[in-house]
Amino acid sequence: MATMCSVIMATSRITFNRGLLPLLGIALQMAIMPVMGKCQATAGIAASSSISKGGSTTQSQAVSIVPKDFSELRIEPGDLLNVSVYDTPEFTNAYRVDPSGNLTIPLCGKVNVRGLTMPEAAKRLEAAFKDGQILTEPQVNVDVQQYAGEYVTVLGEVGSPGRVELIAPTHLSEVIAQVGGLTSLAGARIRIRHQGDDAGPEEEIPYFRSQSNQKAASIFVRPGDSVFVPRAGIVYVLGAVNRPGGYLMQEDGKLNVAQALALSGGTVLQANTEGLRVIRRNSDGTVLDFPLSYNAIAKGTQQPLMLQAQDIVYVPISKAKAVFSSTSGLISTATSAAIYDLR
Repeated sequence: MATMCSVIMATSRITFNRGLLPLLGIALQMAIMPVMGKCQATAGIAASSSISKGGSTTQSQAVSIVPKDFSELRIEPGDLLNVSVYDTPEFTNAYRVDPSGNLTIPLCGKVNVRGLTMPEAAKRLEAAFKDGQILTEPQVNVDVQQYAGEYVTVLGEVGSPGRVELIAPTHLSEVIAQVGGLTSLAGARIRIRHQGDDAGPEEEIPYFRSQSNQKAASIFVRPGDSVFVPRAGIVYVLGAVNRPGGYLMQEDGKLNVAQALALSGGTVLQANTEGLRVIRRNSDGTVLDFPLSYNAIAKGTQQPLMLQAQDIVYVPISKAKAVFSSTSGLISTATSAAIYDLR
């Protein structure tokens, strides 16, 4: 800037002469160009910084389900592809992938490209031109003009169950965020069934809201998959406790009798802690009744029983009530108990 100012001041003292005008123009141009270059660079950096900042703000407000790395995109039926063949315009056109995953190319016939990336599809088309003796050294480029709409179904304990449109494999955490995240009743594991195969095996993924979820961050959900978030296990603590009701099991899905009683606020003064019972309903319809002594558990002479989902922990007030409280009556009471989430 100082250079430009000094040049301008110097030129103001020069007497106008037609022979000096071209030299004056060259001098001014040489002096101004470096300064303008710096100004443009500074403006460019500022604009870039502003765009970057604005972009990051936009991304933080809305979760994108389009992958950052487009090399992960795979061709699926229904996609509309632009196929460009160098120096051969008669083959350059837009082609729709049919339901079987094939492109119908003139003279080549059907070429299957389903599940391939764009570079892989280009290589396969080049091989088809060579094998058919149509072109000797074909150079093919493949790009996507239109993606076919595909979905992943997300059900269970999420904010907005339903279908999420995907065009490529996407991280599980991004899909969960797209449906509003997990509800307070969500369990600690997520089940994924790939490609909508109801008879296929399910993949079970640990997913904790209070932890880093490193494994879940590496899991990809693909178009056609189904994601199910089951409800957390609930145990019921009834009888002579300060806050009877149903309680969600811990994040790791483990809860013993002593922990369940602690969640319920402990026993009341009139509780018969020697007559503690745990009632468990099996999947085959049978019912088990475990008699326990809370005093023995507190003294360390008896290990606290590990509970399962839907177990009922009953603390009687007196020995008489412990005898006359029927199992069916306790199960009926549990179905109407309030559910507490203390996580």
